[in-house]
Amino acid sequence: MDPSLLNAPWVNTLRFILEVAATVAFALSGVMAAARKRLDAVGVCVVAFVAAFGGGTLRDLLLDQRPFFWIRHTEFVWGILALCVGAMLFMRQRHFLPTERAMLLPDAIGLGLFAAVGVDIAHAIGMAPIISVMMGVTTGVFGGVLRDVLCNEVPQAFSDHRPYALCAFAGGWADVALRQLHAPDWAPLAACVLLTAGLRGLALWRNWELPAWRV
Repeated sequence: MDPSLLNAPWVNTLRFILEVAATVAFALSGVMAAARKRLDAVGVCVVAFVAAFGGGTLRDLLLDQRPFFWIRHTEFVWGILALCVGAMLFMRQRHFLPTERAMLLPDAIGLGLFAAVGVDIAHAIGMAPIISVMMGVTTGVFGGVLRDVLCNEVPQAFSDHRPYALCAFAGGWADVALRQLHAPDWAPLAACVLLTAGLRGLALWRNWELPAWRV
């Protein structure tokens, strides 16, 4: 595949749409995590911002991309603010109980979407396959890690023993493999999203667990 095709306008548009969807999904998981901890409105917004932007910011730092994605697109900031206010009002009016189970769906969807964006961006600037995959994992996982740390919890990605980062890792390699096979430009992104989110969903449904460290 000609690398210049990755910068075609429609590819950039698809990447932007995925990043918007991922940002919304992780912001929602942040709102629910903050609500479970009974934080005030400022705390809810901070946790949502960190969950939504943490992974992408670290990716941009590691890839030396300036300005960061949410600074280039200020609509992200306004959108997350509006989402936080709307979500808090909705949850109060409907007496929505922000259980851990309720967080799992947006978290899994956000993981798949952000992993695909991370791999795509790294590949577009010429990174090696292993680095592209690791950027996908970083983008997908780090926002949730920061969210849990701010909520004074051991990050779910490390503690619940059900595959999380491993799902993004597998999805990233599916993306890379399809690029090597000269698949249509949309196929690697779609494969990464579906495989990552699908594996995470299966792990939760079937209660798959990774071996834990035992003394």
